[in-house]
Amino acid sequence: MADMLGAHAFEQAEPAGTGSASATGSAPESVAAIGAVMEIAGSSSLVLLDRAAIEELADHEDSAMATAGRVGAQIKMRVGNVWLVANIRSLKMSDIDSDRVVAQIDFLGEGDEERLTGKLYRFRRGVTRYPTPGSYVYPVSTADLNQIYAADERANVEIGTVYPTRDIRAALYVDAMLGKHFALLGSTGTGKSTATSLILHRICELAPQGHIVMIDPHGEYAAAFKTNGAIYNVDNLALPYWLMNFEEHCEVFLTGSGSSRQVDADILAKCLLMARGKNRLAQQIGKLTVDSPIPYLLSDLTNIIQLEMGKMDRAGDTAPYLRLKTKIEEVKADPRYSFMFSGMLVADTMADFLSRIFRLPSNDKPISIIDVSGVPSEITSVVVALLSRMVFDFAIWSRNEPQRPILLVCEEAHRYVPNDQSAESSSVGHTLSRIAKEGRKYGVSLGLVTQRPSDLAEGVLSQCGTIISMRLNNDRDQAYVRAAMPEGARGFLDSIPALRNRECIICGEGVATPIRVLFDTLEEDRRPASGDPLFSELWRQVGDEEAIIGRTIKRWRAQGH
Repeated sequence: MADMLGAHAFEQAEPAGTGSASATGSAPESVAAIGAVMEIAGSSSLVLLDRAAIEELADHEDSAMATAGRVGAQIKMRVGNVWLVANIRSLKMSDIDSDRVVAQIDFLGEGDEERLTGKLYRFRRGVTRYPTPGSYVYPVSTADLNQIYAADERANVEIGTVYPTRDIRAALYVDAMLGKHFALLGSTGTGKSTATSLILHRICELAPQGHIVMIDPHGEYAAAFKTNGAIYNVDNLALPYWLMNFEEHCEVFLTGSGSSRQVDADILAKCLLMARGKNRLAQQIGKLTVDSPIPYLLSDLTNIIQLEMGKMDRAGDTAPYLRLKTKIEEVKADPRYSFMFSGMLVADTMADFLSRIFRLPSNDKPISIIDVSGVPSEITSVVVALLSRMVFDFAIWSRNEPQRPILLVCEEAHRYVPNDQSAESSSVGHTLSRIAKEGRKYGVSLGLVTQRPSDLAEGVLSQCGTIISMRLNNDRDQAYVRAAMPEGARGFLDSIPALRNRECIICGEGVATPIRVLFDTLEEDRRPASGDPLFSELWRQVGDEEAIIGRTIKRWRAQGH
């Protein structure tokens, strides 16, 4: 029945190439209809397309017109003096007429019609009036796409070209994208790290006095930002241990589980408060807590634990104190932890540390790359939690000051906010979840980069106002992203498995309407060190193997020092 109705409606429509006007959905002389509206629903509707008209346009010199009627292409229809623009989600052969194709479409938005030329201009998202069945459908030209995707006066950065055109620039609205967080997703090898670098470089060029903190778990990004970023790793991070709050102290110093862990935690809380209280800064604070970032000596903490242990009547009661003391001394003596637990880090360097890490002032190096690849795996999540919490706490406690918004970019985000029960129980998962939910109130923006969106906590991904999705090969990942994206972008989402390297789908707050983009090529010296090894070439290189093994073992044994 639906096909019969659609076929009848199309018989009444303007034949391709004639350009004749009609009362229902007329068009300028130069534009030919390629179909008619068949069925209208809220966001998704059906259109009947003429195969011959589509084939006729295949060789058109305008690349947008040449892809008319294909999946992922746009079409337009007129309602009064307004052009409605829709995206083709799927195509199937008509059951009745083999010369007709049924297209499922998603409405993207509308633009005004210029009276003299009939051209589309002043495009905006959303639809106010829907067409009626039988209205003509027309191909979208490059000139139309220019109007649809043209950036308005808002601050924006250009990152590539809009598919299927070669010259229409794709822009991200920086304030809208950062104000409501963003996520960049893509399977390994799709160009995700380079795309992240490209976007951050463009933001740095727009705002050379900005404040960006990038957590880099693989040491890839130092190569990309060596000229306009400050690079920190275990050699120069100098992260004071006393900046940890009580929850983070527990993750590092507690070894027990179950009820014994709670006993250890109570002892640590009591002794840590006493150790912090020994600093003269504590005297100036009315109410000191275990979370207060007041410097203390690790030796003071172990001495207090020793004293408290001496007050125990029975030998059995001393076990938790011994556990704690042994663990603290072990961490203090381990050279791998020296970037954080060195005796040199006890001075009150909090102001200097925040100034360096948050780029306050930026001195034309607006981004901090924090390479945590050399951090022992046991405390990597604690280090990321501490850095993330410092960003959030600084924003909260500086509310009455002139605002200095900070962008926190977290690469391999699924490691820190996994999609399981442990996400909220770990300090890093708790902190990043809180930033995702509340960060924008305080001027903290979160950028999540991951190749496994299905492993990312669902609540965190749903808080990202802009989603930039490169190719995803895994069905679960595709379904997860589809659920997080708005309804109007569904047609674009179906092309995610078919995207080429350096291509992406962008939807949400950062763009006027969902778009498919081919990223610009990034200069060699601004790319991250994340290229795939060329096995066929590298395996041809021989010689000096003994020296390679010797040097490697030396670094291995010294743990990088």
